[in-house]
Amino acid sequence: MSAVPELGNYSWPVMGSFEGIAEHLRTLLGDAVIEIVEHAQEVGVTVTRAGLVAVMTALRDDPALRLNQLIDICGVDYPDRIERFDIVYQLLSMTKNLRLRVKVTTDARTPVPSITSVWPVAGWYERETWDCYGVLFDGNPDLRRILTDYGFEGHPFRKDFPLSGYVELRYSEEHKRVVYEPVKLAQDFRSFDFLSPWEGTDYMLPGDEKAVAPAVAKAAVSPTPKSTPAPLKS
Repeated sequence: MSAVPELGNYSWPVMGSFEGIAEHLRTLLGDAVIEIVEHAQEVGVTVTRAGLVAVMTALRDDPALRLNQLIDICGVDYPDRIERFDIVYQLLSMTKNLRLRVKVTTDARTPVPSITSVWPVAGWYERETWDCYGVLFDGNPDLRRILTDYGFEGHPFRKDFPLSGYVELRYSEEHKRVVYEPVKLAQDFRSFDFLSPWEGTDYMLPGDEKAVAPAVAKAAVSPTPKSTPAPLKS
């Protein structure tokens, strides 16, 4: 049985509770359930890839849960695992004030069934997950890049991708268009003197000459104060 907190009794967001939700999920989802974890008043269920669409449909249509809103889809990368990617779905029930986390696992080649037939908005989230992690979604009608450039190679959120990237782009006044160039890291930024910035440095940093030059120029042009003549004696 679900319990919705009464309005006005809390000054912070409070989610509803569902007593015996683990048993209810096992009964509702059947063999599709791999694991159910309850922690910090949050519930997460790991299901099989093959049963994902049926699971989402059952969770949406179940009158006891009514998880009728898809909040987000995201990916998590564990490179040491055989199925290195977790695809995480966040569901919300507006009527029951419940949240549920659904998760499936996959590798770099096996696609995950698209749930656009259950929630059309999932198309945007699946595109974002594919763009960042390279996870394919079988059945997505428009699986294109959505965050990176269309000519981008690779997937930036994989842990095998360099933080600086392979190429960088800029607008070229010479060519009057955006050009791609190999990434070049300036070695000057890798030199460390380990001096405390609070105590100051013993040398002049680039740009300090702009503050010194006006002071030197002002001292050079300032007139020498004239001595006042002594008054004449009568």
